[in-house]
Amino acid sequence: MWTADEIAQLCYEHYRIRLPKQGKPEPNREWTLLAAVVKIQSPPDRGCDTSDKPVRVTKEVVSMGTGTKCIGQSKMRKSGDVLNDSHAEVIARRSFQRYLFHQLLLAATLKEDSIFVPGTQRGQWKLRPDLFFVFFSSHTPCGDASVIPMFESEEQPCYPVSRDWAKTSSVEASGNLEAPENKRTREDPDSPIIKKMRLGIPARLVTNSTAHCDEQGSDPVTPDVSSPNVPLEELASVTGIAPYSVKVVDVYRTGAKCVPGEAGDPRKPGAAYHQVGLLRVKPGRGDRTCSMSCSDKVARWNVLGCQGALLMHFLEEPVYLSAVVIGKCPYSQEAMHRALVGRCQNVSALPKGFGVQELKMQQSHLLFEQSRCAVQTKRADSPGRLVPCGAAISWSAVPEQPLDVTANGFPQGTTKKGIRNLQARSRISKVELFRSFQKLLSSIAEDKWPDSLRVQKLHTYQEYKKAASTYQEAWSTLRKQAFGSWIRNPPDYHQFE
Repeated sequence: MWTADEIAQLCYEHYRIRLPKQGKPEPNREWTLLAAVVKIQSPPDRGCDTSDKPVRVTKEVVSMGTGTKCIGQSKMRKSGDVLNDSHAEVIARRSFQRYLFHQLLLAATLKEDSIFVPGTQRGQWKLRPDLFFVFFSSHTPCGDASVIPMFESEEQPCYPVSRDWAKTSSVEASGNLEAPENKRTREDPDSPIIKKMRLGIPARLVTNSTAHCDEQGSDPVTPDVSSPNVPLEELASVTGIAPYSVKVVDVYRTGAKCVPGEAGDPRKPGAAYHQVGLLRVKPGRGDRTCSMSCSDKVARWNVLGCQGALLMHFLEEPVYLSAVVIGKCPYSQEAMHRALVGRCQNVSALPKGFGVQELKMQQSHLLFEQSRCAVQTKRADSPGRLVPCGAAISWSAVPEQPLDVTANGFPQGTTKKGIRNLQARSRISKVELFRSFQKLLSSIAEDKWPDSLRVQKLHTYQEYKKAASTYQEAWSTLRKQAFGSWIRNPPDYHQFE
């Protein structure tokens, strides 16, 4: 129906054509990360058509985000008008929520075709059965999914490294969250492996063959692991399992820090640097953040859905992602599954409609042209430091003002004096998404409201979120059984109206 390369290519083209120059990295000096949600529409039921022709689907980017930054705790605001987390995955998801609000408005007002159809309960809707959504990210999510083993071929056979290599030897955070692919150094800078890596020599270090960014920028093809002719090293790179002649010599580092209450990282040399499976927060520049890692957030969406609490009032069931596609970068299928699915797979007793989804995960071998790796290769020996782009771009498939460019959590160009103005709000900030919710509610006759909104008079953002009882029950269950150390913002940050 679709391939990882088709999804990546569609997103890269959308980025080039539909997103403005404003907010994009400065050429040869800055880089960024890209994420998107792609709507896949299956063809109508073909009835008795049993032809072997491949099923053709319609693919459309419905939200997109770029960004690498998040704000520190001291810059958070109780008015809900600042973006705390501007990593690409989070921007893309919030942009997707904006799209969902618009689609529900279309459904409720019967103005145009919508992705939603009426549900069985009053005032509630459900996704059309011919639609599903694929999440794309140009890089593995920060946090647990980026703790990836490095392998080295051995001249002499060694003991096999099992799938749970990381349960006994594990991996911490470097100071730079945005550049896990650049954290290849072990504690001994004079080791022969690191010397060869500095010189650009593979040194028989294997990551995913589609993830490795060599000096020529070539695009190697992922080997077919079902073939009996796959070299042992390539098998290790695709499956994340080291065969007999390969051992784990190190791990890619993530800059995300362990949350208080979790076991810390051992920070030992090599493969014992990190502990895997932990909840992590994104690092700040001298100012601690309250933003959970993207691995943790995607894992949460995989249980609770991408819609969040407010939208759940109007939905009969959560809106889940069916698949995740990652661009060319260091990658491990095992680490991805562990981080996004495995940590929650034993969660039980969730409310009706909620469940741990078995995400389809694939990697493209197409490199994002403004990724750190691509820009580093292109700039070669150019003077000056390569730095992450400070801006974030949000794009939603909505008719009015689909674009939003921010820096430090506010629309780009906002001054300190202008922060209190209505214009100084991102369209995907909490308060603006709450405005979208209120607009949707006001467009529906009160006697057609869902039951969850008819029980009591609600006023604040916090009250409306808490009133989504099934969502809150599912979130409480997930925290108790899997994510007990999750950092939550104090209630007074959600009291705006």
